[in-house]
Amino acid sequence: MTAPVRVLVCDDQALIRTGFATIIDAQPDLEVVGECGDGRAGVDLARRLSPDIVVMDVRMPVLDGIEATRLLAGAGVEHPVKVLVVTTFNLDEYVYEALRAGASGFLLKDAPPAQLLHGIRTVAAGAALLAPEVTRQLVGRYASRIRPAQATPGETALTPRELEVLRLIADGRSNSEIAATLVISPETVKTYVSRILTKLDLRDRVQAVVYAYRRGLVS
Repeated sequence: MTAPVRVLVCDDQALIRTGFATIIDAQPDLEVVGECGDGRAGVDLARRLSPDIVVMDVRMPVLDGIEATRLLAGAGVEHPVKVLVVTTFNLDEYVYEALRAGASGFLLKDAPPAQLLHGIRTVAAGAALLAPEVTRQLVGRYASRIRPAQATPGETALTPRELEVLRLIADGRSNSEIAATLVISPETVKTYVSRILTKLDLRDRVQAVVYAYRRGLVS
């Protein structure tokens, strides 16, 4: 039997925190290993408990969820933890900053329980939670704030076709849409996406979109 996904819940509102924990613990494939009410405690607990995923609120005392996410999943973290951000507002700048800090996706706090559970399982499995069109809307909305970054060694190693796929990912296209545009199979697209993430040392499609905007590959 597969071990359950270990979840840390971090939210300063006790009622929401308890609600999330109750919903998650009721699932046979999920297990809440800890709860906390501020970002600093979240970072400390995550480092001590090594959960598979942290469900992270954005606005919290002591240390906000964005900075806590950066400390747990940001660039240069030796053992990054997957972070699923929850927020009260849809597509606000806090969410964008959290994704840039290393989060793998986001949910609204008023999302139905099934969506929360799906989000946890999706992120825990290593996929980004955001739908392609939402990714495009979110990052595109704040693209003007993204400071250009220098090319990485991985980018210079991308083939012309891989760069083409990366631009389509950043344009909000799904794998099937990319396949139709390039007249290749969805399986081939998956292979290209995997290679791109590996070469650029990115965790998921969300990071690929942010990367493409920062490098000016899309506008």
